[in-house]
Amino acid sequence: MIKFGTGGWRAIIGDDFTRENVQLVANGILEYARETNKTDKPVIIGYDRRFLSESAAKWIAEVLAGGGIDVWFLNRSAPTPLIMHTVKDSELYFGIEVTASHNPARYNGIKVIVDEGRDASQEITGRIEELIEATKEVKIIGFDEAVNNGKVLYLRNPFNKFLDDILALLDTDALRERGLRVLFDTMHGSGAYPLQVIFHTTRCTVDTINLNKDAYFGGIMPAPTEQTLSPLSDMVVKGGYDLGIAMDGDGDRLGIIDKDGTYINANQILCMLYYYLVKFKGWKGGVVRNLATTHMLDKIAESFGEQCYEVPVGFKYISSKIDEVDAVLGGESSGGLTVRGHIHGKDSVYAASLFAEMISVTGMSPVEIMKDLENQFGVFTMVEDNLVFAPEYKDTVNKIIMIDKKLPEFKNKVTRVNYEDGCKVYFENGDFVICRFSGTEPLLRIFAESSEKAVAREYVDAFRLFLNL
Repeated sequence: MIKFGTGGWRAIIGDDFTRENVQLVANGILEYARETNKTDKPVIIGYDRRFLSESAAKWIAEVLAGGGIDVWFLNRSAPTPLIMHTVKDSELYFGIEVTASHNPARYNGIKVIVDEGRDASQEITGRIEELIEATKEVKIIGFDEAVNNGKVLYLRNPFNKFLDDILALLDTDALRERGLRVLFDTMHGSGAYPLQVIFHTTRCTVDTINLNKDAYFGGIMPAPTEQTLSPLSDMVVKGGYDLGIAMDGDGDRLGIIDKDGTYINANQILCMLYYYLVKFKGWKGGVVRNLATTHMLDKIAESFGEQCYEVPVGFKYISSKIDEVDAVLGGESSGGLTVRGHIHGKDSVYAASLFAEMISVTGMSPVEIMKDLENQFGVFTMVEDNLVFAPEYKDTVNKIIMIDKKLPEFKNKVTRVNYEDGCKVYFENGDFVICRFSGTEPLLRIFAESSEKAVAREYVDAFRLFLNL
């Protein structure tokens, strides 16, 4: 069965990610558009640089064109944020990106973008799943024929408005004056072109690595983690760069390396940017994070007389909450964030540009900024385990923690437990641990945060021992 998770539909190439299933997903989207009377505007289709991505994008276009919907198609790979921006800016009903984001190379998938450039809600993807189940026939028009008869239109300059809007949000004078030297690890992804354009426009010196298309991502996960960015860290130090930047396969997750080689994780990036926007740029408003993201944001928001809002995992919840409370930004510990006034989804092109602006304006390195935050708000250290388990064991784990609501024995006092998205345990001293199933991969994720890494590790290990994992 085709099921959408928190980041769209993802499947292993050759097993479930096949031409037939891609066409079924496309037909489900087509039928949903018909059902909601949203067939009078084109659908923009983009794709990353994974194996089969461009081909799958064409298979989708053939189904939509066969069903009478016009298609805007890109003549090169593009990051997911571009598709979101185009849907919002052109007031389209739908956009589609063929990507499996940061998943291993054996995966591919489809993200559905809806009105205002938002991630499709669970209600929408649930209805698409039902329509896929009910499919009896899929009608197509060959891609070349659809191009010839005008049902598929190639967009000539799809990046222009996206780039111009980001540049309009930046302090380009500060970037030009500082003249940062940046080493950009594109991780063979589709975010390479737009970030290079922004840095060249703002007179930064930018060198790149892993710029070539590689369907296997150099044999590593296309996710900007401390482990995958170890080579970038070494090269930043040896090359004397001010900053190392990396983003995942479809340009919506960000990783940073400081000039001394220190890896700056997603939680730290969120805290720095929120503090910068409020303290240095004078923005007003709270911040939004998901259940598995650092509570340092709560402390920073409180210091400004603002509130930190907690939502379930899934960026659609973050973007909706930002709109509801007019928050400054929102993000997640897995590496994605968005800022008020931009798009309603994760965008590492803008986030990386804003981070470079922050370094230029403050004159401080990321490590120096983070040390300043820790001096003000305390140390927050997160430990994360991603556990593979036998498929049949998922029901057992779910019963233990979500139905029977059993917990490990913890040394510290538990104040409350949240079952909104997995099981999150809050401790009296401000620590937390959360255990939940991934919405994008067959993994059980356990996160814990404390002022001491050893204590956070104890929380994670307690859950592992309790579940025999």
